[in-house]
Amino acid sequence: IFRETLSKRGVRVLTGLGKYFRQIDKNRNGILSQAALKEALKVFHLEMPEGDFESLWLILDDTKSDKVDYGEFTRAIFGEMNEYRKAFVRKAYMKLDFNKTGSVPMVDVRKCYCAK
Repeated sequence: IFRETLSKRGVRVLTGLGKYFRQIDKNRNGILSQAALKEALKVFHLEMPEGDFESLWLILDDTKSDKVDYGEFTRAIFGEMNEYRKAFVRKAYMKLDFNKTGSVPMVDVRKCYCAK
């Protein structure tokens, strides 16, 4: 049900959730508590019955740590990238990593990308 709701409302909601998660993640560890996820879903009008939320949490918190990594959350909702998207990302990364160091400093990203 959750995935269907997100697919109807699209990428804007998921990118909005990402921005919201980054704002509330004060220590920048990429981890969400159960309360933070529940509040975020409420803010984005993705509320669900408590039983459904508990089921969602059990799926997301597969390590039983009472915390969920934001990256795991997005993979659980979106799934893994298909091969076409992976190839596209690799191509873009190779263009950004023109020094072939295996990492891309923000300075190099700014040289190649304008978000305006």
